[in-house]
Amino acid sequence: MNDDQLLRYSRHLLLNEIGVEGQERITQSHALVIGAGGLGSPAILYLATAGVGHITIVDNDTVDVTNLQRQIAHTTADVGVYKALSAQQKIAALNPDVQVSTVLQRADAALLDSLVAQATVVLDCTDNFATRHAINAACVKHQKPLVSGAAIRFDGQITVYDPRDKSAPCYACIFPPDAEMTEARCATMGVFAPLVGIIGAMQAAEALKLMSGAGKPLTGRLLMLDGRDMSWNEVRLKRDAGCKVCRHISS
Repeated sequence: MNDDQLLRYSRHLLLNEIGVEGQERITQSHALVIGAGGLGSPAILYLATAGVGHITIVDNDTVDVTNLQRQIAHTTADVGVYKALSAQQKIAALNPDVQVSTVLQRADAALLDSLVAQATVVLDCTDNFATRHAINAACVKHQKPLVSGAAIRFDGQITVYDPRDKSAPCYACIFPPDAEMTEARCATMGVFAPLVGIIGAMQAAEALKLMSGAGKPLTGRLLMLDGRDMSWNEVRLKRDAGCKVCRHISS
């Protein structure tokens, strides 16, 4: 790292769990963030300020005035602008050393297969089951850790699916692809504005821990937040030996 970087990241360097080596791993890492909305906004901003070397943002949506209640990467002036491009502009202002790639299309299986292969860590900041399953399948295939977050109404959750841990579950172990699931969307059910900030920031924290080697990731543990009384519950997640997505991985 150069002198400017040593100063910029000095508060990370003071942490024994990160230090110079951990920060260098962060600056050499590539984060793939799918979704630049409520969860993606804080996640992207914290990844950028922390110095992640390359951030790829995938989102084919544009900023709508209703997004401004919670999506902090975007401003009133960004209404009508692609969210990925809006977020890219904010990153440039926060930390010009970060390389940013934007993909202005829906994250389908073919696209994810290509993008996930190049990433160090993947952050799922989407809001629908089909995309989540496609992201999970690509992460399992390419053995990439996946930081998964969700937020609706006053309820948030976060976990890490890491296929490199042969005893840990993947997303499909917990939410089977053939199960009937009811889609929950902010547009129809509402969401408490700070909730997405809490979960999105935690997604960035988990990603940075995975990159730097600091601490213990949330692999095999699902944290659930009730924003009404700020109570947390933790559920241990087990791998499904019959999972159609990850059962080929040797234990």
